[in-house]
Amino acid sequence: MAISKNILKMTGSVDNLTHYQLPGSDKVYVRKKGGPKPERIKKGAEFETVRKHQVEWKACVLFSQALKNAVGDVYQLADYNVSPVWNGLGKNILKTDTEHIVGERNLILSAYKQELKGFSLNRNYALNALLGVKPAIELYTEKLFASVRFPAFNTSRELLNVRKLPYFRIIVSFGLVSDYYYSVGSSGVGSYLANSGSASGLSMSKSSEWLSTNDMIAEQLFEIKIEEDLSPQQQENLTYLLSMGVEFGNVGFGGKIESVKYAGAGKIIDVI
Repeated sequence: MAISKNILKMTGSVDNLTHYQLPGSDKVYVRKKGGPKPERIKKGAEFETVRKHQVEWKACVLFSQALKNAVGDVYQLADYNVSPVWNGLGKNILKTDTEHIVGERNLILSAYKQELKGFSLNRNYALNALLGVKPAIELYTEKLFASVRFPAFNTSRELLNVRKLPYFRIIVSFGLVSDYYYSVGSSGVGSYLANSGSASGLSMSKSSEWLSTNDMIAEQLFEIKIEEDLSPQQQENLTYLLSMGVEFGNVGFGGKIESVKYAGAGKIIDVI
């Protein structure tokens, strides 16, 4: 890549050169088109290591997608793209597998699940800054049951309403994420599979009614039961996530209360 210092600034392609600008910069960058052909990457001996890392990257993507599903409705409260962060976490977990070669390493989240506890979905305002109430939590993994109880609280003291919106609600999600292992099928092609099968990414979410941001809020109880019949072996390879968030709303069309994007916050509050 080169930087163009010509007085005539342009973007676009000319022959095999592409001219472009980056956000926040007045410089014009020049990049040469080309690179190895896809077929060469797929079969060339010099790209064998690249192909192995590509296979492992698929495990990271599967893990990230399952994690997104497991966070449930709380995920919509994120104010940045968390998927690349979770992909990176999956890659770091893969690196801890020293028993298998690159391209065949297993992603054992259950051994590093505490890395997810307290994970924030926000960079502007964290959940702890918006809601000062700490709930009582009970998790029963064998029963796939979670109970979250919020005590009564006064919004004037315990709720930070940055955008001065009239309504808010609390969202709680309970979800499951499996470990992922490398397997070679009958065709001889390897791929990554969830140890717990279709249970990976399962979740259930519950939310309170829309509540006034200027009121004394009564006790809130959330009880969530995931209706799934899992074997002890499946449960052994699962990580159980409890996520929570605060969503703010405003009066929309027809007097219906509608969610206001990027006004709330969420995080993974407990992991077992």
